[in-house]
Amino acid sequence: MYAIISNSGKQYKVSVGKIILLEKLNAKIGEKIIFKNVIIHVGEKNTNFGNPFLSNVFIHGNILEHGRSKKINIIKFNRRKHYKKQQGHRQWFTTVKIHKIEYNIKE
Repeated sequence: MYAIISNSGKQYKVSVGKIILLEKLNAKIGEKIIFKNVIIHVGEKNTNFGNPFLSNVFIHGNILEHGRSKKINIIKFNRRKHYKKQQGHRQWFTTVKIHKIEYNIKE
């Protein structure tokens, strides 16, 4: 069983026990988090598609850590003009471990 969630404009495939890297979330380490923007839920017998999201599927996770990714260098350069601009960037991320996929059947 797995699900596809939407977070910060990106989509992630999650299953129970999986550790994912997300864009920085404003939550403390060890805090529980619930993702409600579930696009697709694939179960053992059925598959559900949201329009755009499913209202009866919730993903429960736990925040493990916050960190920064490796540095990337940005270089802007004009030849023969004695112009060079160099810049670096490190993106913040949050590591989340998925504990449970909750699926409530609508009656």
